Amino acid sequence: MKKSILFFLLFNMCMITYARIINQDSLYIVTNYYKIERKIPMRDGVKLFTSIYIPKNTSEKHPILIERTPYSCAPYGENNFYPFWSKRTKDYLVNENYIIVVQDVRGKYMSEGTFEDVRPYIPTKKTAQDVDEASDVFDAIEWLVKNIPNNNGCVGVSGISYPGFYAAMAALSYHPALKAISPQAPVADWWIGDDAHHNGAFFLLDNFDFQYYFGMPHKGNRTTAYPKFIYPTKDNYDFHLKMGSIKNLTKAYMNDSVKFWKDALNHPNYDDFWKSHSLIPHLKNIKSAVLTTGGLFDAEDCWGTWNVYKAIEKNCSNTANKIVVGPWFHGGWERSDGSKLGNVQFTQGVSDYYFKNIELPFFNFYLKNKGDISKISEATIYFTGENKWKQFSQWPPIGVTTTPMYLNEKSILSFTKPTVQLSNSKYISDPSKPVPYTEDVHLRRTKEYMCDDQRFASRRPDVLVFSTDTLTEDVTLAGPILAKLLVSISTTDADFVVKLIDVFPDNFNYSTENKYPMGGYQMLVRGEIFRGRYRNSLSTPEAFTPNKTEEVKFELPDVAHTFSKGHKIMVQIQSTWFPLADRNPQQFVDIYSCDEKDFVESTIKIFHDSNNSSCLLLPVLKNILPEK
Repeated sequence: MKKSILFFLLFNMCMITYARIINQDSLYIVTNYYKIERKIPMRDGVKLFTSIYIPKNTSEKHPILIERTPYSCAPYGENNFYPFWSKRTKDYLVNENYIIVVQDVRGKYMSEGTFEDVRPYIPTKKTAQDVDEASDVFDAIEWLVKNIPNNNGCVGVSGISYPGFYAAMAALSYHPALKAISPQAPVADWWIGDDAHHNGAFFLLDNFDFQYYFGMPHKGNRTTAYPKFIYPTKDNYDFHLKMGSIKNLTKAYMNDSVKFWKDALNHPNYDDFWKSHSLIPHLKNIKSAVLTTGGLFDAEDCWGTWNVYKAIEKNCSNTANKIVVGPWFHGGWERSDGSKLGNVQFTQGVSDYYFKNIELPFFNFYLKNKGDISKISEATIYFTGENKWKQFSQWPPIGVTTTPMYLNEKSILSFTKPTVQLSNSKYISDPSKPVPYTEDVHLRRTKEYMCDDQRFASRRPDVLVFSTDTLTEDVTLAGPILAKLLVSISTTDADFVVKLIDVFPDNFNYSTENKYPMGGYQMLVRGEIFRGRYRNSLSTPEAFTPNKTEEVKFELPDVAHTFSKGHKIMVQIQSTWFPLADRNPQQFVDIYSCDEKDFVESTIKIFHDSNNSSCLLLPVLKNILPEK
């Protein structure tokens, strides 16, 4: 009884203290800022609803920082303030007296017009009706610098995830007042590697959860989102398995009402539809400074982060282009302290380090002419495994050597190429019993799966496991991984999932309290899926010839990880990853219109002999010391 009373008193004291902090911070915002709402006209007459928070301080002129969002700039009403006492805006931007602008994009919530997912960029605009996200942000900036009092004429655009796409698109506006952008976890290509697909495989969980509410059309003003789908069970694996084919899911819940869902199913290949919606080809001639931010364990837009940076680096030689990637989940720098994810621990102060040393100095330099930008390296990357920030003059860094790591007989993974003449490992992939993407039974897709323990998968007969001996020295990887598999299948199509795993020593444990058994933990470092029919062309799928040996080659997004001495490197290969990705029927049929009867078993062989040497090409960083 006494313990209960003591707990109650301590809990209430904590809540009172927390409430005081929140009240102090919210009081600061209301005392030092005022809010206005405006409908800003675009060149075609459409008006975009915009919330503008303006510092009351008039002793100096202030820069403008914009976020454009499809998720609502709520709360609406000039007396209703967004909770800017979150770590990022309160501690790092609001105290610097930025004018903060949040805008509902075209066709969403209180903005007029028609919404289009990842609206294609129009390079050559001939009339006022040729609008895209670049023209909309140009018109917004033009209005803001002319109409918002006491601004200094310098504008930045930032955003996470979908707003990260709009931030990158802002660079293509080429407005002279736009000095800096920060695409954070940016959507870049919804077929190759972000959100909706990975290498042609339909990401079922994310697509269904997201498009069910986000994709519902609405006409006129709307201040609230559509409700999310209410599952009849708490087990998403069970729900999607019982639904059967995607055709059944579409008929039951989507029909023709969700435009993007319909578009995705009508365009299974990487055709002109997807190419027109890709951001990557247009990232050229950028004048504004760029800071791309992302997470190593971003389940949504890991691909976009790396490839937005790389495209700008390739095409814009004179652009101040920087990248920061930390041990975060999707938007984790904003939503967590970055010290851990699931069972895996990193270091304290990871997110604070980013805001204090990189994001705020970046914007202050380009928007306020304050500070020294030379202190921020081009690439600031957190290396898991050793849990350290490192700074580089480029990414991938100088000193990386592409090194093949071969699959060998007896489940051995080695830097030595196999010498036997005939050797393979095989498994039977059964779509009726797909390999789950995580061990847990749960409803929504987890963010922790990106570094989850893979021991549950290694125990399945339909998952191949290859492992090194215990490492006698550290192995550091810095860059993308290329999987090169020599395969044969007994059917006409199959998917291939490759997972790179860090196996912890049997006696490993964190010094802090951790109830999960970390000894022998199989940490997923990077996993990726590839739809086999696209092995020769992403645009023109081809059936496999049953039992014919063929090469399947694809890239896994960049890693920054050190496999420490005493650990092991493991590779797992499987053909289902459910319900993260949809199931391949394993026949060369239209996956989105096929029936449950079209799903068949396939015998998958992975070859590892002297003539057919399956391997992973690893970006081994020989010089593991950070560049100066």
